[in-house]
Amino acid sequence: MSKKASHPIWYPNAKIFCDGKLIFTTGSTKPEIHVGIWAGNHPFYTGSQKIIDSEGRVNRFMKKYGLKLK
Repeated sequence: MSKKASHPIWYPNAKIFCDGKLIFTTGSTKPEIHVGIWAGNHPFYTGSQKIIDSEGRVNRFMKKYGLKLK
């Protein structure tokens, strides 16, 4: 038989905060979770991420291995 105190307390409505704002609720072993970034403000998911090749690294790589840019 399992021990009664071996499992952590489950909080079915744990609150997730980002920059002091309530983002959503979920189940967790902690009642509140504070995060710095989440999918709603991450540049990859919001479409604001830009890939910048400021030093020509892609061109150097392509030239080095004899590949053609499309």
